[in-house]
Amino acid sequence: MKRPPQFIFLDAGNVLVSFDYAKGFRQIAEETGISFSQVEGFYTKENLQPQLESGHLSWHEVHSAFCNHFSSEITLKRFSTAAGNIFTLKAEMIPVLASLQRNCFRLGLLSNSCQPHWDYLCNSRYSLLPHAFTTIVLSHEVSVAKPAREIYHYAQKIVQVSADQIFFCDDLTANVDAARAIGWDAEIFTTARQLIRDLNDRGIRLGM
Repeated sequence: MKRPPQFIFLDAGNVLVSFDYAKGFRQIAEETGISFSQVEGFYTKENLQPQLESGHLSWHEVHSAFCNHFSSEITLKRFSTAAGNIFTLKAEMIPVLASLQRNCFRLGLLSNSCQPHWDYLCNSRYSLLPHAFTTIVLSHEVSVAKPAREIYHYAQKIVQVSADQIFFCDDLTANVDAARAIGWDAEIFTTARQLIRDLNDRGIRLGM
């Protein structure tokens, strides 16, 4: 059995919430009268999501570029809501977070995100975001995205915990491998039940 970590970092997408980019494209298409394929093509051709998540492109710039490209008059607020409303809460994770909080474990969020997505999550009815976490590290705010090592070093510096005392769970192998490469204890997320088992293997008993 591994020793209990001093800090736990979780990813957001496909760990706490599932998401559907196509839903965002459909909603933008409905708001603007532009076809789904054109909206999707604009995002994919310009490779916008990675640039947004790494902080190399602002959401205001994307809105402006979209309006100029399609001669659209959609407001920034409507554009942001259409793009951001793509998430579904993973209900099975709520009792896991509640138990971690109840047992006073230090808990953080380490996520590749962009402004409209994070704004929507925080302004929706998902009370666990951001309130469940003492530390939040978002790629678009720190201008570096997983799996780049810099974001892990940044997160570790904030929580002031040695690498081998941090547990991290993410749904992408590349992100988990990068965390392990700098000495973090990390596991792939598959289900809430598997996360409970992974924590149990580290001496964290959630009573679930």
